Order: sequence, then C-alpha cells, then structure tokens
Amino acid sequence: MGLEDVVNDILEQARSKASAINAEAEEEAAVLIHEAQSRADEIMQTRQEEVDAHIERMRKQEISSAHLEMKRAALNAKKDILDSVNQSTRDVISSMPAKKNASLLKAILDQYGSSGTRIYSNARDAKLVQEMTDLTYMGEIDCIGGLVIENDDGTVRMDYTYDRILEDVSEQSLKQISDILFG
Repeated sequence: MGLEDVVNDILEQARSKASAINAEAEEEAAVLIHEAQSRADEIMQTRQEEVDAHIERMRKQEISSAHLEMKRAALNAKKDILDSVNQSTRDVISSMPAKKNASLLKAILDQYGSSGTRIYSNARDAKLVQEMTDLTYMGEIDCIGGLVIENDDGTVRMDYTYDRILEDVSEQSLKQISDILFG
C-alpha cells in the first residue's frame, strides 16, 4: 500500500469520524433546541395565564367600581328628588291660604296653649297670633309658620312650627315616601 493510500484511508476515517461527530452534535442540538422550545412554551403559557388572571381581576374591579358609582349616582338622584319634594312641601305650606293657616294655628293653640305662658311666631302671623291668644307674645322667629310655646322661665319650650312638624313627619315617613317615589 502506498503512501497515498494510507493518506486516503486516514482522510476517509477522519471524514467518517467527523461525520459521526457532526451527526451526534446535530442530535444533541436538536434535543437541546426541543427542550428550550418546550421550556419557552411553558414560560409563555405561565405568563399568559398570569396576564389573563390580572386582566380578569381588573375587569371585575372596574365592574364593581362602576356598580358602586351607579349606586352612588342613584342615591344622589333620590336624595335630590326627596330634597325637591321637601322644598315643594315647604313652599306649599309657606303659601297656604290665610284662612287655612289661621285654622291650623288655632288648633295648635287649643291643644297646647295651656301648657305655656309665652308664645313666638313668624312675622307674617304675629298680629294674628296676638289676636288669637292671651299668651305673652315674645317676638318673631324664623320659620315658615306655626308656633313656639314656652313656660314662664323659658325652661320648657314646645316647638310647633311647621318646619319642625314637617321635619318630624319627613323623618318618620322617609321609608314610605321613598317607597312611593321609587318603588
């Protein structure tokens, strides 16, 4: 065998070994790439689940916040309506015909006048009240109508102003009024 044959054999063996090493390296590379791809897919799946969960939490928070805001707006609207009804009632009472007002003042005096010795009213009713009773007229008070009756030393003060009566009725009837207005 000549030198050239020996060189060719060595080259052939080297090529064969190099080919085997390349094939083995490609196999290992394919396994590593597959493992890396699997790991990347797992990471991507985990991240996607986290993002989806975060989005769902945010959606629920926004919906809850919107519901609260709607309830707040509805309550404010109801309060505005109740305030408007209350103001309308005050306006109606303030502009009550003189005859009806006199009748109500007389009823208050008949029922509670004997409990005191001094009396107060608004400016509009001052003359009428003084004509209707022997109680000492003490002056005018700021109210839409009605009377305040006191004992001699002012320690007992009974407030029969229309303002107070309206306030008491409103507090006692708030639920019924609300049910009538809002169902």
